Amino acid sequence: MKNGSTTGELMAALRSTVRDLLPGDRLPSSRDLMAEHQVGPGTVARAIARLTAEGLVVTRPGSGTFVAPKASAKGDPADTGWQTVALTDRAVDTRPLIDVLGEPSPDTILLDGGYLHRSLQPVRALSAALARAARRPDAWDRAPVNGLAPLRAVFATAAGPGIGPDDVLITAGGQSALSLVFRAIAGPGNPVLVESPTYPGALAAARAAGLSPVPVPMDADGVRPELLADAFAMTGARVFYCQPSHHNPTGAVLPPERRRQVVEVARAAGAFVIEDDFARHLGHGGPMPRSLLAEDRDGTVVQLTSLTKPAAPSLRIGALVARGPVMDRMRAVRHVDDFFVSRPLQEAALELVSAPAWDRHLRTLAVALRERCRELANAIERERPDWSVTRVPTGGLHLWVRLPTGPGGSMVTASAARRQAVAVSAGHRYFAAEAPAAYLRMGFAATADRADLSDAVRRLASI
Repeated sequence: MKNGSTTGELMAALRSTVRDLLPGDRLPSSRDLMAEHQVGPGTVARAIARLTAEGLVVTRPGSGTFVAPKASAKGDPADTGWQTVALTDRAVDTRPLIDVLGEPSPDTILLDGGYLHRSLQPVRALSAALARAARRPDAWDRAPVNGLAPLRAVFATAAGPGIGPDDVLITAGGQSALSLVFRAIAGPGNPVLVESPTYPGALAAARAAGLSPVPVPMDADGVRPELLADAFAMTGARVFYCQPSHHNPTGAVLPPERRRQVVEVARAAGAFVIEDDFARHLGHGGPMPRSLLAEDRDGTVVQLTSLTKPAAPSLRIGALVARGPVMDRMRAVRHVDDFFVSRPLQEAALELVSAPAWDRHLRTLAVALRERCRELANAIERERPDWSVTRVPTGGLHLWVRLPTGPGGSMVTASAARRQAVAVSAGHRYFAAEAPAAYLRMGFAATADRADLSDAVRRLASI
C-alpha cells in the first residue's frame, strides 16, 4: 500500500483480516500495520477507532487490539462475563442495607422503616419552603463546595459554642456524609472501630471504603470505654464510629461521664471519633443529651447530623462538623465527588428550618413518637411476653427486641413475620461480627397510625 493510502483503504484491509481470525485473536500492532501498509500513526488510530465503533474489534490498553466477540442472536442475553475480571475484587457489599426477603406486599405493615411516615412529615411546610426557594433569583446558581453560608450557620449554631460556619460542610444526607468521612479519614485496609451492634449503613459505607469494621461491645449504657481503649491498642485504629444519643438500634444514651471518657480515650490514641448525631431532632420530649462534640477541645470529634430523619426521606440535607485539617480533607473529597449539594435543596432546607413551622413540627413529632413508642412496647408486652424489649427509648424511631431463640433465630422470625404481612428487621444485620443473641429491630414511625402498630404485633403473636 502506497504512502497515500486512505483510512478507508486501511479499514477495508483490516476487515478482511478480521474475517480470517477468530474472536479474541490479536490484530497486528500499530507499528506492524504502519510498516505493512505504509501509513502514519494517525491513519492507524482512526481506522482502529472506527472499527471499534462498528463492534468489529476491541482495544485493551497495554495489550493491543483484538477481534470482538461475535454479536449474539437477537434476544440472546449479552455476555458480560469479562466484567468480572475487569472489576477485580472491589465488590460493594450492600447486604446490610437490602431486604433479602424481597419487596413487601402492599398490605404489609412496615416495622422495618427508618423514615417517618408521610402522616408525620411536615409536608405543607416542606412544600412552602421549596416554593419559596424556587422563587429566589439565584436558586439555580452553583452552590459553594462547603454549602450555603446561612445554612452552615444554622448547623453551626445547633452544634454549640465554639463552632462557626467554616466548621460545617453540607452533605447530601447522612449516608453520603458517612461515605465521605470514612474515605477522608482512613485508607483502604485500615480498621475502624464500631459499637456492637451498630447502624448497618455505617458498616456498608466503611466496607465500601475498603475499611475493616472492628466491633466494640456495649452494655445498657452504651459503649464500654475500657474496651474501647483496648480495641484502639490492639488494632491501631484511628477511627471510632458511634451513636452516643438514642443509639440505632438499641436506643442507648451514653452517660455524661462515659462521653468524656470516650473523647479522652480517642484523643490518647491519636484517633478521630465520628459522632453520628442522627437523632438530634428525634427526642420524645425530654432534654437532649450533650453531644460528644461539646466535650471536645482538640478536634477529635467529627460530628455527622441530618435533616432527613426528622423531615422527609427526600430532603437529602446533612452536615459534617469538624475543626482543623480534617475539614480541609473532607472538603476536598466533596469537591472531587460531586462539587456541591443541589442549591435548590439547600435553599429549601434553609427556608424550612428558618420558619416557625419547623419548631412546631418538632414539638408535635416528639409527642407522636413518644406515643407510638409506648404503643408498640405495650403491644409486645401484651401479645409476645416471651420477647424482651431491651429498653423503652427516650428518642429515636425503633425498639430493640431480644428473642428467646438462638442467634440464628432473628432471620427465621423475620421470615415468619413477613408471611403474616409484617416487616421487621433481623438483628444480625447490626453486628460487625457474630451476633451474641437473636434480636429484631422494630420501628414505630413508618406506619400510617398507632393502630397499625398494635395490629402488627397481634399478627406476630401467631408465629
